[in-house]
Amino acid sequence: MLVRVDPARSTPLAEQIAASVRRGIADGTAQPGERLPGARDLAASLQVSIHTVLAGYQTLRDEGLIELRRGRGAVVREGAQPGRAAVIELARELVLAARRIDLDDEEILGLVRTAANGA
Repeated sequence: MLVRVDPARSTPLAEQIAASVRRGIADGTAQPGERLPGARDLAASLQVSIHTVLAGYQTLRDEGLIELRRGRGAVVREGAQPGRAAVIELARELVLAARRIDLDDEEILGLVRTAANGA
């Protein structure tokens, strides 16, 4: 699986790493059971800190998309749902767009509720 980051973007590098893996799960290039690149190797290839890679991986673990196993590394969960990965990515983009126009959490949730009621 190819993970890419752009240091020139304002998005934190750890989030870019997580987003890249989410996209891979959503589009099928990262299959359940597939082992992701080791944190040290990925950090070296992206020229970022190992802590940055681990932060990205921990976000994905918290979202239920990957498992982190001591000695085995990061693995795409068998139950990882491609649709869920895509929705998480869209939700993050929504929050970022809302923050750019200074909306708070309640306003964002109100917009989501409005959209859900119209669906």
